[in-house]
Amino acid sequence: MEKKTAILMLQDGTTYKGTAIGAIGTTTGEICFNTSMTGYQEIYTDPSYYGQIIVNTVSHIGNYGTVHNENESSKPQINGLVVKSFSSVVSRLTAEGSLQDYLETANLVGISDIDTRELVKHIRTQGAMNAIITSEIEDLKEIKKRLEETPNMDGLELSSEVCTKEPYFVGDPHAAVKVAVLDLGVKKSILTNFTERGMLCKVFPSNTTFEQMKQWKPDGYFLSNGPGDPGAMDYAVETAKAILEADKPLFGICLGHQIISRAVGLETYKMHHGHRGANHPVKNLVSGRSEVTSQNHGFAVKMESIENNESVELTHKNLNDETVEGIKVNGKKAFSVQYHPEASPGPNDSRYLFTRFLELIQDN
Repeated sequence: MEKKTAILMLQDGTTYKGTAIGAIGTTTGEICFNTSMTGYQEIYTDPSYYGQIIVNTVSHIGNYGTVHNENESSKPQINGLVVKSFSSVVSRLTAEGSLQDYLETANLVGISDIDTRELVKHIRTQGAMNAIITSEIEDLKEIKKRLEETPNMDGLELSSEVCTKEPYFVGDPHAAVKVAVLDLGVKKSILTNFTERGMLCKVFPSNTTFEQMKQWKPDGYFLSNGPGDPGAMDYAVETAKAILEADKPLFGICLGHQIISRAVGLETYKMHHGHRGANHPVKNLVSGRSEVTSQNHGFAVKMESIENNESVELTHKNLNDETVEGIKVNGKKAFSVQYHPEASPGPNDSRYLFTRFLELIQDN
């Protein structure tokens, strides 16, 4: 089968030519890179990546195929894919299909055979920006026009696009502990970490109020990860404020962490190029231990706003750039982290946080 040419164009005009992978077509979104060495299927199905074009920095993608139970949501959430070397050969005996078939089924457009090292250095220097991948348009002027129509991530509310539309349960219905999950774009492996510890989860749509969740009489509340700008999510901030006012056990991850932070008066901002990968060092300032963490976020909490806020304590800090990685709310049963302690497929250094949340509920 003859390979088809694809074009990647960035918002600043930088253009690459490569080979089309996945479906033939055109796609746009904010381009960002992930430094994980494995777990590409988990990355593509993470709702936090909704609407983004992913660059895998590991050079070889697709070699172990796909398996249904490695999905983090019901379908791929990314808008497009950029890789260096794309494998049509699947080496894993348990694979259920090839990545090419997986991408085609999801109608996902991608490009391979470009210098991803150069591309990542460009993003690190110039910052996150919109991009377009096309394997059907050759006119560069037309490509640029399509790219200019793409909305910027800054100011976008996206959780309502990816969250469940109806509440649903995960776990043993007879479990002793019940956790209300506000779905801002929750990953399946987060729910698994709760149920493995004997907790029953009821997952609610992102716009559910505290009063509505409270009717189920949960023992604790969880605000999930998800896509978009926390500054555009006042509805979720109000829910977090109500949970804190009621002094209920509360845990947040990634976007949930940012929402809790805004609920206690902290500020968030769009990062230059974000943190995405499974190799980010974080220091737990309470225990003094360092953890290798999995991360995926383009927004963060301003460190200066913590320094001027007596209601919160900084509990975790990024060792690469000293950004905020975790807080606890003083006088409340509430804490949150910016990184992903469920870390599917790894590392597992931070999964103790799920146990900590369970102990917080049991001590309540």
